[in-house]
Amino acid sequence: MRARYAVPLGITATAAAGLAYSVGFEARSFRLRRVTVPVLPAGMRPLRVLQVSDIHMVSGQRKKQRWLRSLAGLRPDFVINTGDNLSDPEGVPETLDALGPLMEFPGAYVFGSNDYYGPKPRNPARYLVEKVQGKHGLNGNAPAVGVIHNPWEGLRDGFDEAGWVNLTNTRGSLKIEGYEIGLTGLDDPHIKRDRYARVAGGPEAGPDFSMGVVHAPYLRSLDAFTADGYPLILAGHTHGGQVCIPFYGALVTNCDLDTDRVKGLSTHTAEGRTAFMHVSAGCGANRYTPMRFACPPEATLLTLVPGAARVPGTSGRVA
Repeated sequence: MRARYAVPLGITATAAAGLAYSVGFEARSFRLRRVTVPVLPAGMRPLRVLQVSDIHMVSGQRKKQRWLRSLAGLRPDFVINTGDNLSDPEGVPETLDALGPLMEFPGAYVFGSNDYYGPKPRNPARYLVEKVQGKHGLNGNAPAVGVIHNPWEGLRDGFDEAGWVNLTNTRGSLKIEGYEIGLTGLDDPHIKRDRYARVAGGPEAGPDFSMGVVHAPYLRSLDAFTADGYPLILAGHTHGGQVCIPFYGALVTNCDLDTDRVKGLSTHTAEGRTAFMHVSAGCGANRYTPMRFACPPEATLLTLVPGAARVPGTSGRVA
């Protein structure tokens, strides 16, 4: 009788231990990723860019808030926020408070679907199966009955008041110690709010360096930025796969990007041009699927430096 129940009990205990670890420990084990990107034109000094993404703030997440405040100690040249700041309609004041020290620096932002709409309770197993099947959330459909509309306007107003540049389907720029950084942003492709036609045409002539910014790294957006000649694209959304298999990697990206590029620095090629792309694994998760496994929450400090025009591992050249 004991042998009959030993295996299923062991499996259940292992699963419970894994869940406790992923929710109670790893999802709160915040990390800083450091990446060097050889992308600037010759003669420019290195620029330190802090990318924060997918905070998914829930009211009361004190450890996350303390960690976000501490990032100001990095003294970046500027900050890029790639969206999905909220996972709770009550989370706007705490998000703005946590990001307050970072808003002392020049910055820019785009929004993600969870800034606009609150999450609904989901079965975590069903959620994972749907992502493996290629079902990507709202994916452009109207929000279902019962979906909470988050008070994103307050978040926008707070960022704007601090001087951060709103890149919602528009262009902007930052002045960084004698340099002008051109920024072109899109609203979230995950819910088909992106309007690339409004910003098409490639980097403008004035800035010393230009980059593209978008929340979800859908291929149509990456293709458009790359074909238009942007040498660097920053995105978030994927959570790095969120639940990964050690020594294998991510199972899903929650968009049409391949899992090999689910997080970190890689390249993207379109119409004969190649761009560097950095996808942040983010520092939060949907409040109803709050686990992380083999994929700790993170922010990234990217150091942009002058480098060879040729992108490693490709035959293309950064435009």
